[in-house]
Amino acid sequence: MSPAVASASSGDRIRTYEDFVRVHAYLLAAAGIPPSLHRRLYRKLADEVFDGGEVFAVEPCEDGRQRRLVLTADQSLGKESDVFLVDHAWSFRLPDALKQLREVPGLAERMAALMCVDLDRKIEADEQDDDESGSLEHVSQVVEKERARVQERSDSTAWLELEELGIDDDMLVALDLSANFPNLVALNLWGNKLRDPEKVMQEIRKCTKLKALWLNENPVLGKSIDKAVFDGLSGLEIYNSHFTSKAGEWALGFCADIVGADNPCSSVESTLFGSIGTIDLSDRCIHKLPEVFSPSKLPSLSKLNIRGNPLDQISGDDLLKLFGGFTQLQELEVDIPGPLGNSAISILESLPNLSLLNGVDSSSIIESGKHIVDSALEPRLPEWSPEEPLAERVIGAMWLYLMTYRLADDEKIDETPVWYVMDELGSAMRHSDNANFRIAPFLFMPEGKLHTAISYTILWPTHDVHTGEECTRDFLFGIGEDKQRSARLTAWFRTPENYFIQEFRRYQEQLQSNSICSSTKIEETQTPSTKSVRSRDGRVLRVYTDIPHVEEFLTRPEFVLTTDPKEADIIWVSMQVDSEVKNAVGLTDQQYTNQFPFEACLVMKHHLAETVHKAWGSPEWLQPTYNLETHLSPLIGDYCVRKRDGMDNLWIMKPWNMARTIDTTVTGDLSAIIRLMETGPKICQKYIERPALFQGRKFDLRYIVLVRSIRPLEIFLSDVFWV
Repeated sequence: MSPAVASASSGDRIRTYEDFVRVHAYLLAAAGIPPSLHRRLYRKLADEVFDGGEVFAVEPCEDGRQRRLVLTADQSLGKESDVFLVDHAWSFRLPDALKQLREVPGLAERMAALMCVDLDRKIEADEQDDDESGSLEHVSQVVEKERARVQERSDSTAWLELEELGIDDDMLVALDLSANFPNLVALNLWGNKLRDPEKVMQEIRKCTKLKALWLNENPVLGKSIDKAVFDGLSGLEIYNSHFTSKAGEWALGFCADIVGADNPCSSVESTLFGSIGTIDLSDRCIHKLPEVFSPSKLPSLSKLNIRGNPLDQISGDDLLKLFGGFTQLQELEVDIPGPLGNSAISILESLPNLSLLNGVDSSSIIESGKHIVDSALEPRLPEWSPEEPLAERVIGAMWLYLMTYRLADDEKIDETPVWYVMDELGSAMRHSDNANFRIAPFLFMPEGKLHTAISYTILWPTHDVHTGEECTRDFLFGIGEDKQRSARLTAWFRTPENYFIQEFRRYQEQLQSNSICSSTKIEETQTPSTKSVRSRDGRVLRVYTDIPHVEEFLTRPEFVLTTDPKEADIIWVSMQVDSEVKNAVGLTDQQYTNQFPFEACLVMKHHLAETVHKAWGSPEWLQPTYNLETHLSPLIGDYCVRKRDGMDNLWIMKPWNMARTIDTTVTGDLSAIIRLMETGPKICQKYIERPALFQGRKFDLRYIVLVRSIRPLEIFLSDVFWV
C-alpha cells in the first residue's frame, strides 16, 4: 500500500466525535474510510474495541504454509456495514529489524508462527511425542495393513503410500517390498531418509512392474540415482512427479484420476478414456505429449491444464492444431508466454471454442486486449533451511506480510519509513483482484498531537460477505497496469518467468540500438570552447545572490553585489533557476548562473542512469541499472536469469534524489526489491559484489570540485575533503 501521511494537530485531547473528525479529517480522507463508518470507528478507537475475533477465524491453508481469514459470524456482513480495528504486532525501521528480532523476547517466535516459518519445529515436536514414528515396527504395521487390503481385492495390483515415515536404507531392505507386493505398480517414498543409492536400487530394481516412483525429498536424490532408476525400471512412466519418456496411457490415466491409490491397475482400458472430461498435466516436465493424447482417444475432454511443462519437442503451431481438434475443450490453463506463444489473444483466435483461458473469461480478455492473463497464480511461499535461526527466517518471509507508512508534521516528512506487520487476524488476509474487504493504516491521536499517536490498521467490507466466505484484500489497491500492477504482483506470486526474461532481453536490445555514442561519431567541433566571464572592457561584474556567505566573503574588487537580478551579470543563488523562474524574473541567457542547464541529468540518480543509457546503451563500466517506476519487468527478468544461471543476485535500491544512504537497501530478495517501491521512487542497481576496499572496508572520497573550463578541461580541488 502507498504510505499514509499523518499531519499533526495542535488541538487538545479528543473528547467528542466532533473533536475526532476535526483532528483526523485528513487521515480519514487519505484512508478512504466511508463517512458512514466514522462514528463507529471513533467509538471502537476510544474504547479500544477489538471485536474481529468474534466475527472472523484464521484457518491454515497451502499445507499449513499460509493462512486465510474466513467470516464465521452467524449473519452475513453487509457492504460498509461495520469497521474493525487490527493491531500492529510489530513496527520498526528497516535497519532495526534483525536486531529487534534477536533481542525482543518472544518477538521472533510470534512472527515465525504468524508467517508459518516454524513448521519444521512443530513437526519435530510432534515426532518427539510419537515414539512409534520412524521405527521399523511402525512402518511394518503400515505395510501389513496395505498387504491385507491387497489380498481382499480380486486384483493383486498394489499401490503403496509410504511417505514421511522415517524410512532409512536398512529399513527399506528389511521391508522386502518386492516379495510382499509382487504386482506393485506405484511406490511413494516421499520425504524419507534414504541415502545409499546402491541399497535403494537393490530393492527398487526388484519391483519390475513399477509404473510410478516417488523419491522426492530424500537425501539419495541426484544424477546417479536418476540414471540407475531409468536403467533399472524399463516400464516406469512417472518418476518424482514427472513424466518419463515412456509415459503413455497409464500416466495419462493417473492425471485424469482413473488410476490411483484407490484404483491401482497395471494397464488402463482404452474405453475408459472416452469419458474423461478433465486432465491436469501441470508441472509434469512433459517435453512431448503421449500419443494417446488425441481427440480420437479423448473425445469428451473439456478442461485441460498444461502449466509448467516445456513441451519443446513439438512446435506451438502443431500444439494449437492438436488442441483445436478437441471440439469439447472449453477451459485451458497454460503458461503465457509458453509453448502456445506469447499472447492470450492469439491463443483465443486459434482456439475460438475456449470459454476460459487461465481461469479468465475469453470475452473479457479480448475486450481488455491483455496478452498476459493468469487468475490462478501460485503463491510465493517462504523458504528456509532447517538450521536457519527463527530471526533470519522471519527476515526472509516478512516481505510477504509487511505494510508501510511515513510520518509527517507541519515542517517535514520523516526520511525513514515505518514498516509494520498486522496481527494474526490482519496478516491472514490473502490477495484477490476482486477483494471483498479493504484495509488502510490509521494513526489515532487521543491527545490531538502526533507524538501521542497509536497506529492501527482499519478493516471494513466493500462487498456483502457471507458466512464461511474467505475475506480478502487487494495487495495493490489503486495500482493499475499503468503502474506495473502485474509485475508488482511478483512480490507475492510466482508470475510467468518466461515473460519477464523476454522483457529483459528486449530491453537489452533496445538499449544497444538506442546508443548514441556507440552508433554516432561525435565531432570535436560539437564541444564549444569555454569563454571567460569577464567583459573585454574590464568593467566590474554585478552579482545577485541569496546566499549569506557570498554576500559576506565576496570582497574582490572585480565584483559588486546588486539587489536587482535583472541587472546582474552573475546569478549565484540557492534556489533552482529553471525556464519558469527566468521568465517570471526577467532573466536572459546572457546572464551567468551557478547552475548547469538540465543538471538533473546528472544530479538525480534515475536521470543519470537514463542519460548514460541513451548515450552508451549498456556499457561494461555501468552496473545493470533499472528505474523501478518504469522498468520493473526487465529487472525481474534479469533477476530470474541470474538466479537460473547461479550468478550473484545482490541489488541495491536507491531513492531518486536523496543522499547519505537514506532509504537505501541492499538485498537479494526479489519480493523485497518490489515492495521497497512503496516507500518512494527508486532505482535498482546490481550491487558490486567485489568492490575496492581499504583495509577490508568500503570507502569513498568526497571532494568539492570547481570546474573552471570544459575545453580545455581545467578543474580545482578544495583542500577540505571527506573520507
